[in-house]
Amino acid sequence: FRLADAASVQVRVLLRQSKLAAAADLAQTYDLPFSQARVFLAQCDPAKALAVLEPVRRQAEEKEWQDERLQALLLQALAYWAQGEGETAVNLLTDALVLAKPGGFIRLFVDEGTPMARLLYEALTRGVEPTYVRQLLAAFSAADSETAVSSLPPDDETDFVESLSDRELEVLQLVAEGLTNQEVANRLYLSLHTVKVHARNIYGKLGVKNRTQAVAKAKALGILRLT
Repeated sequence: FRLADAASVQVRVLLRQSKLAAAADLAQTYDLPFSQARVFLAQCDPAKALAVLEPVRRQAEEKEWQDERLQALLLQALAYWAQGEGETAVNLLTDALVLAKPGGFIRLFVDEGTPMARLLYEALTRGVEPTYVRQLLAAFSAADSETAVSSLPPDDETDFVESLSDRELEVLQLVAEGLTNQEVANRLYLSLHTVKVHARNIYGKLGVKNRTQAVAKAKALGILRLT
């Protein structure tokens, strides 16, 4: 158990350093589902994270392992948030908050980084556990910068937002709504070639390879409106 616990901590360190392959290998070697889920989230693959987490959460509920259930809920919430499913994400986070509040858990939330802070803020705007959520958000502000950005790539997330032009944001929003490149071109009165150029620029700035990854990453960073 202690070896697995140490490996879990090391996975977090590797993820902060953007050493995704090493983190994935370690999580797989020690069969750490929560660490595996964090790796998948870092790889902008929330669907795989959810596939790992669902059986873990079911087992935790059946055996009444509250700590494991809480971790699973938090990571599931982040995965749905990354997929742009805000309603489901907030519902899962609400369950986690209800479970965590009596124990006054703080670090468990803060360790999940800026995406968790964004999700907590969304919950606050919906009136979910406002006193506790404000306490958690204050802890994010007080946390050291390395911890606060632990689940982001090496560059600060604001760099992503500032580096995307208004037109690129328009294109990305329409792509997130499911439009094809041709439909985006028609909507914005652009040529198909121009839209493809914008798409390539977006992928490069977000460090992704395709539109699915671009949308998942942009939503996780809070760049886009949730639809």
